[in-house]
Amino acid sequence: MRTVLLVSALVLTAGSALAQTPDPAVLTPERVFSSPSLNGPVAQGVSLSPDGALVAFLRARPDDVSVLDLWAAPTGAGEPFKLIDARALVPDAGELSEAEKARRERMRISQRGVVEYSWDEQGRYILAPLEGDIFLASREGGQVRRLTETPADEIDAKVSPKGNFVSFVRDQDLVVLNLASGDEQAVTSDGEGLITWATAEFIAQEEMDRDTGYWWSPDERFIALQRTDESTVDVVPRLDISGGGASVVEQRYPRAGRPNAVVELYVQDVTANRRVKVDLGDNTDIYLARVNWSQDGKTLYVQRQSRDQKTLDLLSVDPATGTSRVIATQTSDAWVELTDDFKPLKDGGFIWSDESTGWRHLYLYDAAGRKVRALTEGDWPVQTLDGVDEETGRVFFSASMRDGVEAPLERRLFTVALSGGAPVAVTETSGSFTLNDTATAYVTTYSDVDTPPQTALYRADGTFVRWIEENRLDEDHPFWPYRERRMDPEFGTLESHGETLQWMMTKPYGFDPSRTYPVIMQVYGGPSAGGVRAGWQPATNQLLTEAGYIVFRLDNRGEGYRSARFKQALHLRMGQPEIEDQVLAANYLRTLPYVDDARIAMMGWSYGGFMSLRAITEPDMGLAAAAVGAPPTQWNLYDTHYTERFMSTPEANPEGYAAADAIPRLDNLTGRMLLMHGMADDNVILENSTRVIDALQARSIPFEMMLYPGQRHGVRGNERQLQQWQTYLDFLDRTIGSRSHGTSD
Repeated sequence: MRTVLLVSALVLTAGSALAQTPDPAVLTPERVFSSPSLNGPVAQGVSLSPDGALVAFLRARPDDVSVLDLWAAPTGAGEPFKLIDARALVPDAGELSEAEKARRERMRISQRGVVEYSWDEQGRYILAPLEGDIFLASREGGQVRRLTETPADEIDAKVSPKGNFVSFVRDQDLVVLNLASGDEQAVTSDGEGLITWATAEFIAQEEMDRDTGYWWSPDERFIALQRTDESTVDVVPRLDISGGGASVVEQRYPRAGRPNAVVELYVQDVTANRRVKVDLGDNTDIYLARVNWSQDGKTLYVQRQSRDQKTLDLLSVDPATGTSRVIATQTSDAWVELTDDFKPLKDGGFIWSDESTGWRHLYLYDAAGRKVRALTEGDWPVQTLDGVDEETGRVFFSASMRDGVEAPLERRLFTVALSGGAPVAVTETSGSFTLNDTATAYVTTYSDVDTPPQTALYRADGTFVRWIEENRLDEDHPFWPYRERRMDPEFGTLESHGETLQWMMTKPYGFDPSRTYPVIMQVYGGPSAGGVRAGWQPATNQLLTEAGYIVFRLDNRGEGYRSARFKQALHLRMGQPEIEDQVLAANYLRTLPYVDDARIAMMGWSYGGFMSLRAITEPDMGLAAAAVGAPPTQWNLYDTHYTERFMSTPEANPEGYAAADAIPRLDNLTGRMLLMHGMADDNVILENSTRVIDALQARSIPFEMMLYPGQRHGVRGNERQLQQWQTYLDFLDRTIGSRSHGTSD
């Protein structure tokens, strides 16, 4: 790690004498990647009990940020208390099964301890899987009961709606445990090899935001469960390289244009011990997108997406027979977005969102699947349907809107009447929102550029009730010593092809506009929620500004909660409109008198790695350096649901796939490149990087490389992340920083 030299400032005292005042504390990589977290005590995985009387959340241990405990706080009087102490229950965490490792990788869970939990619908119990076994916490009395202690992992555990059973998947089969008797019943028994029951398949977990493969009916009579047959999926031999050696994993990986797993849906009658198959249609090459139950448990709703993702059908299923009928359909010339904006109502109708107007909005449907009315409308997008209070007839949703106009940097909570009318803002500030089942209360996590994440409870009308995690930035906060050198980001916009792009810039401490500075362009660039947000910034940003860099980020077309047109700009041509917008940003930066136009670099991971690799091989960008992390380098190598959504298949869109391939562009490298990748990556397979390594070596082009044994799609753990950021800072310092020019100017 390079040494940072601090120069004390000279100030004129009241007595007209010169006195030396020490600089505020400089944030170091070693401090960023240590405990306690610089973000302070941030509540994670927050949820309200169904009756809104208790809030549960996960909190990192102050002595080890990699381990989470389960906490709870009463919504009335009383202080938060620890409900499950992970280390007390399981002092020595063992090795997780490969299935659980893969599932956590799909869910982007990197910590240990209590990493997930669930309520029963009565709010009596909280179920928490912990290091492969299952624990049940009773709300009354706070007792914690261990339910399993087996060599195999129990995964995707749930409490049944009425709290009579606990269900989980063990060794690829679904098991139900009777809480009164303690007896286990195997719902399925033939799960082995390539057949798996009640578990979301790879595609659903990785790309469809569906992490479960089974669903209880509200009356506990039925369980809808999927059966997955992976025998149709290509085997992609993958070297899993760790520090202790290597093994070959015969991974079933559905690459673009190739066969998917065959997914079927069944309904198990728990009472009669009988199972029926759901009619999903004659075409098996479809996606099981979403599954929901009606409130009375008499109808199973299934969202079936076509392989080309241009059609999304809503099926109404009789759970007793498995017969189905299509009651509503969404279509698009590009792709239909999958959401969790489906809410069955007591009268048999439901709320569902779509982008038929070009913006995501909510609609009320009757029981027959006919649209009754639009609940929201306008040139702004709904982000999520958050809750419905049927007693008052109010619908709660999050949206990027202010005064009827799109507000991309915001996410506020609104309410609108089921009977129609204009939305009303519940919150004036942005945040994320979690409502209880009856939508009478909500928990919000708020932050701004000066405030780390704070979590509080409110009544549905917006009245403050209590803090859950105030996380006040005061003398006791871990970040307090470094606050004075933290610079607030500035925000602005650029115009591109009729669209307004949002950008964010953070300057170094002690910024002098008469000097010139190197710039780091941070990027993701792909379909996502967007990275430009008026919230608390990661501590790693301050590592870059401490090193003397301006940090810049642009949300290009395709990125962020925006209109359908904005997102679909990259349809069939990923890597083209995104780079056009980043070139626009680089050219804008060069117009600023304090930017050294010869010292601009880019860094990104995953899709951001793809973008960084394209940018360093784009002559119009003129980058001096790029840190390229885990990049997809040929979309033929990536999975079906993600790739085909935006690019169709390689056979149908050969020009788009060819234009996105990194190899033909390597002769255009404009600067130095650092290539980084996990050597056990099961998402963006290491082959994506090895083909670039091979091509660069064949061209005798120098580059730098850092590979991470045993790491999958992300680099996990404080020690390795510290090394990763030391590598970033060293590379940037040698290419665009002080060592590249012998000066910080």
